Amino acid sequence: MLPLFIRKFERKSKEEFSHGVTHFRMFFKWCLCAVIIGAVVGCVGTLFHYLIKISADTFALSNLKMVWLLPLVGVVIVASYKFCGMDNDKGTNMILVSVRSEEKPPIFTAPLIFLSTVLTHLAGGSAGREGAAIQMGGGIGYQIGRALRLDEKDQKLIIMCGMSAAFSALFGTPVTAAIFSMEVISVGAMYYSALVPSVISALVGYCIAIRLGVEKTFFELNFIPSITIPSVIRVTVLAVLCGLLSILFCIVMHGTGKLLKKAYPNKYIKILVCSAILINLTYIIGSADYNGAGMALIIEAVLHGQTMPQAFALKLLFTAITLGAGFRGGEIVPSFVVGATFGCLVAPILGLSGTFAAAVGMIAVFCGVTNSPITSIILSVEMFGPQGLIFFAVAVATSYMLSGYYGLYMGQKILYSKDKAEFINTSAH
Repeated sequence: MLPLFIRKFERKSKEEFSHGVTHFRMFFKWCLCAVIIGAVVGCVGTLFHYLIKISADTFALSNLKMVWLLPLVGVVIVASYKFCGMDNDKGTNMILVSVRSEEKPPIFTAPLIFLSTVLTHLAGGSAGREGAAIQMGGGIGYQIGRALRLDEKDQKLIIMCGMSAAFSALFGTPVTAAIFSMEVISVGAMYYSALVPSVISALVGYCIAIRLGVEKTFFELNFIPSITIPSVIRVTVLAVLCGLLSILFCIVMHGTGKLLKKAYPNKYIKILVCSAILINLTYIIGSADYNGAGMALIIEAVLHGQTMPQAFALKLLFTAITLGAGFRGGEIVPSFVVGATFGCLVAPILGLSGTFAAAVGMIAVFCGVTNSPITSIILSVEMFGPQGLIFFAVAVATSYMLSGYYGLYMGQKILYSKDKAEFINTSAH
């Protein structure tokens, strides 16, 4: 009897030891892969940051004259994608779908989005950079995964590594970047298998960017209210409005793209017509505030509590036309701008500080358009500090539920209901 017990114990011990060795091997494997991805993407992301900055500064110094480059830049972008066989490129949606399916990012994904986004900013197109970084990081990650001869399942994780590293390098929020890449793919299902590689690649990308002089995005918030029932109610009302605004943001972005595609099936004509519209709008307004990413509008709202009443609507209009036309860039920073300026605008009505309401609006709208509540809460801490965490959590929860099944990314799958304990299977719309 004793020998049988000993044999079972030995067999069980060997199995446990074997499992432990396997997990350690996988851990070190992903640490190594994540460091490689983080280093490569971090360097590319840093270069991307500086070229975007140079482009934006050049446009700002041109006194609006660079906006006349929009038609030429537009034609170059359309021709480049057509020449590389990517004239039907789905952008960030393609990266999200590639994590869940057998679809893979083409080899030209990273270089094309890199160059076209820089050109878009140089000519004053209204677009962000983080969405472009997701495409760039995911594309580079996949190509490195192929070079390392990883299997298809591992390549899905390596794509998320690249997304994390690029987002982190550009925005200086490593934890947000790591969680976002796992959360945004499928709402209601986190890709926890990517936790170790995403965190490490985001951290490496962040450290490289900081080391090379990229400044972390952080705002010192003043006038955070005390936690009382009236203040929580005010923030909740703001979040309700931001949830509705996020639906409007998605409808306008998607609707403008579909309308322009139907009106101008020829992509060259479409981008030329939209270039003319953007040029005229820029000169009518007489300001470059709504061109480019719009960080100046965020700074004015969050740090100084000031905005123009029409700012959020004009930024949404400029961005919808820019990206709907076929120019390249991201939607995340424009969503920040819309949320910040809107929050600042309605702050006096709700009895809130303009700077605080701008910060809450920024996070709430981001959550509503990306369907990423955990990411949004972490982002609020990395971007504004922990002091107002309870208010940001309330705003995120409210906006997430009330934004429904709308989202920026059509490739995003919503797997779990927002208001019932049940699984669903639908794409964001």
